Amino acid sequence: MSLAASSSPVWRPFTQHALQPDAIEIAEAEGAWLTAKDGVRYLDAISSWWVISHGHRRSEIMRAIRDQTERLDQLIFAGFTHEPAETLARRLVALTPQGLDYVFYSDSGSTSVEVAIKMALGFWRNRGENRTRILALEHGYHGDTVGGMSTSARGPFNASYAPLLYDVERIPFPAAGREQATLYALEAACKAKPAALVAEPLILGAGGMLIYPPSVLREMRAICARHGVLFIADEVMTGFGRTGTLFACEQANVVPDIACYAKGLTGGALPLAVTMCSAEIFEAHFSEDRAKALFHSSSFTANPIACAAALANLDIWEKGDARETVARTCALQEERISRFANDARFRNARRIGTITALDLAVDEEGYLATIGLELMRFFNARGLLLRPLGPTIYVLPPYCVTGEDLDLAYAAIEEAATFAGRIA
Repeated sequence: MSLAASSSPVWRPFTQHALQPDAIEIAEAEGAWLTAKDGVRYLDAISSWWVISHGHRRSEIMRAIRDQTERLDQLIFAGFTHEPAETLARRLVALTPQGLDYVFYSDSGSTSVEVAIKMALGFWRNRGENRTRILALEHGYHGDTVGGMSTSARGPFNASYAPLLYDVERIPFPAAGREQATLYALEAACKAKPAALVAEPLILGAGGMLIYPPSVLREMRAICARHGVLFIADEVMTGFGRTGTLFACEQANVVPDIACYAKGLTGGALPLAVTMCSAEIFEAHFSEDRAKALFHSSSFTANPIACAAALANLDIWEKGDARETVARTCALQEERISRFANDARFRNARRIGTITALDLAVDEEGYLATIGLELMRFFNARGLLLRPLGPTIYVLPPYCVTGEDLDLAYAAIEEAATFAGRIA
């Protein structure tokens, strides 16, 4: 028997199977809770990797999925179209910041960023300008496709694939007190006429839940605009309420040239992503020359069932109480994270919108820090789905979470400081 043999033939993502040979099998989900096959319940305190918005199995979304399966399941999206995709595109144009006029469908956050980069490069090529350099914010994470990895920070996520990756210019993260250095660096980089800047607005997710203010985002956008550099907002995680507003860019009153949305687009029920862009970018690809088309697709582009789920999600945002629920979640999170502000066992307790994070005061740093895996097991044993980024613990719950639910998570986080001290 191979040393790699386990009880399952499944090769799981972001998993070292020699250290995590088995996975917890979940049988059911409802609201903010998961129920395992053995009956143990887990609070989904990270929204199943940041995708579940309103809660698992939200009735309106489940009903829309069932109804769509009775009409149309899948359709090639080149030369054909269908009503859910057409309606969804029009509603997204109306809902997102004004100036995002066209919608390109894909099926994940990584592919939405890949499409955005292709749009930017195609824009300049079709205009006859040799602008191919991409700028990216330090510590950023933009997915696991080649373009997404290339624009992401170099590290354990992509080290094995370095020969595939193209070089990008890094703009330093605007850490507190060093914001001006970021703006100076961006200004200097833009003078060389790069194609685009890719950035997660207001908070960098996998890079460590690093937060920066709307004023910096606003100025970054302004610098790009002054130099004619396309600004790509990766709102894959931040979109649909996570930062307290429907879209993070709203807080800086900026409109990107290209925006990427995924995860919460369907309320987290099904995979679907969109890359939205200005009319100018679309028109640069509009030609009788077929070589100027945007060459990207997947077999399941604009899947009708996923589009129906997204439409039901937009109904919740536009007609339901989602914004009030988000505001309530923000308040619950602020109340609980504030108690750690002066706790010497932790560093940098922080919140933006519905997301909180804090760093254990330990010597190890980075995603591969041993403490991260130990903490994950620690939280699982207490009925919590929390997945620390090394020593960084974050809570990113569905908006249906209750104060009592969150109390369980934060009690375990307090206990985790003692646990970390014992294994240090």
